[in-house]
Amino acid sequence: MAVLTVSQINRYMASKVQGDMKLRHFLIKGEIANFTAHSSGHYYFTLRDAQSGVKAVMFRNMASRLPFLPENGMHVIAAAGLTVYEAGGVYQLNVTDLQPDGVGTQTLALEQRREKLRREGLFDAAAKRPLPALPKTIGVVTSGTGAALQDILQILQRRCPIVQVRVFPVLVQGAQAPASIARGLRFADTQGCDVLILGRGGGASEDLAAFNTEEVAYAVYDCHVPVISAVGHEVDVTIADAVADRRAPTPSAAAELAVPDAVHLHEQIDIARRGLTASLRRCLGERAQALTALEGRLVRCRPEYRIRVQEEALHHLTQRMQTAMQHGLGRRHQALCSMQERLQALDPLRILERGYAAVYRQDGTLVSSVSRVQPDEEITVSVADGTIRAKVVATDAV
Repeated sequence: MAVLTVSQINRYMASKVQGDMKLRHFLIKGEIANFTAHSSGHYYFTLRDAQSGVKAVMFRNMASRLPFLPENGMHVIAAAGLTVYEAGGVYQLNVTDLQPDGVGTQTLALEQRREKLRREGLFDAAAKRPLPALPKTIGVVTSGTGAALQDILQILQRRCPIVQVRVFPVLVQGAQAPASIARGLRFADTQGCDVLILGRGGGASEDLAAFNTEEVAYAVYDCHVPVISAVGHEVDVTIADAVADRRAPTPSAAAELAVPDAVHLHEQIDIARRGLTASLRRCLGERAQALTALEGRLVRCRPEYRIRVQEEALHHLTQRMQTAMQHGLGRRHQALCSMQERLQALDPLRILERGYAAVYRQDGTLVSSVSRVQPDEEITVSVADGTIRAKVVATDAV
């Protein structure tokens, strides 16, 4: 029995594999594991099922044609040929094409693109800008010959005739459409528009493909003015719709979002005018009241006014004093009269008027007893209307 080297065995196995026509090109399905995208552009991974696995390589020239990026756990159908790596003594799959098993290639590529842009923040709500309430200039980026443009122009003319509209024609379908749309958006963004409408009419998903590209998505995101996206029908939602500041279900709806209704705007202006007039009248009334109050304060602060007020106060005090004096004098007069009456009642001369008399000695003392006088003594007798000079003849004691 001959003794073989390792290289001889590996070379023999390689010749057997290369000579088998069934192993040169076949389809094989499985799950991707251990996926690595090398810096050279080659893809290295393992294709496995529930029982076993096989190493696989997809070289750069083939990998660059894939519309999606393979991922671990993805189930695929691979077009491949079996080769033997003699230096390592292993065989591997040389993959020339990959198709998702159960999901379309374009669908998978679109979902991966959406996920990439979502991670980069192009769909974030915080990045959305509000639409201007009353724009002066509307930029429309769409096909110059499509029905969508006419719908937009008609709605803008009906709702807000004073708005200026600038149309930036672009290709909306075909291989050149993404670059054309991106250029149109970047140019329109520099033309002084207040808001941009990006749109096209409905169509098959293939017709809307340009609005699902990264090139258009970045162009929408980089615009400095708000962008309204209106691509296809209401059920069509593209990447451009997700990146735009507002999404409209149709181009006509985008025009309605971009400008206010002139009739409604006039109604709001009338309401605002009435409110402003009422506020102005109320404000003027309040200011008039304040002015009147200030004028009153100014009048009260003038010297003439203060002198007049003090004169009135002095006059009032004078009247009060005079009244008080009159009342006081009246009371004093009444008291004096009362005292006079009492004095008159006690006056002995008043007694004389009733027939009585007062007898005085020569020294002026009142004779109150017969023992106070002597016979032949001269006395004075006072009566009501005068005096009588007399001499005592005799005295008789009682």
